[in-house]
Amino acid sequence: MNTTTGKPVHLAVYDTLADWETGHATAQLARTGHEIRTVGPATAPVRSIGGLRIQPDLALADLRPEDSALLILPGADLWDTGDDLAPFARTARAFLDAGVPVAAICGATAGLAREGLLDDRDHTSAVSFYLAATGYAGGARYIETDAVTDGPLITAGPTEPVAFAREILRLLGVYEGEVLDAWYRLFHDSDPAAYGVLEKAGAL
Repeated sequence: MNTTTGKPVHLAVYDTLADWETGHATAQLARTGHEIRTVGPATAPVRSIGGLRIQPDLALADLRPEDSALLILPGADLWDTGDDLAPFARTARAFLDAGVPVAAICGATAGLAREGLLDDRDHTSAVSFYLAATGYAGGARYIETDAVTDGPLITAGPTEPVAFAREILRLLGVYEGEVLDAWYRLFHDSDPAAYGVLEKAGAL
């Protein structure tokens, strides 16, 4: 099922971004008709933690919530080494205030915590004490699980790229029910039985 609104999904890119965290999500979204556009601090190239050089499609200053279906924030070393990425957390606030979804994984969850966006929403991350170190007020809403969706916000830890993608696919209505479950079982558990479900649904 493809329910793309015609608006692109925006993937934030910045130096030291964690390559492995968003690939399942962006690949499956692209294969089901969603345009993926990269947004950087500026339009100058950035380099991932794996050494990949990425040329952003647009600068953060030019991104507006009303022009987007979703903002994906990957983890990066820079989330924990200063305020370089704080503008992305502020943009996440603007998206959520406008009712446009945000999906944050790994270090990006700490950025959202510092911005106060996790104080009143269910969420997860790498471990609870990682977020507690930010001084945020949302510890009581932390859930020990692979990924959490609370309204328009998705969070996940760095070892859960498939669960992160699952929640994104669910939120955007790409897959649901047994097809979504089969997609997760195939890519997370290598369950051969899941392949048949996906094939029958035309989801491969």
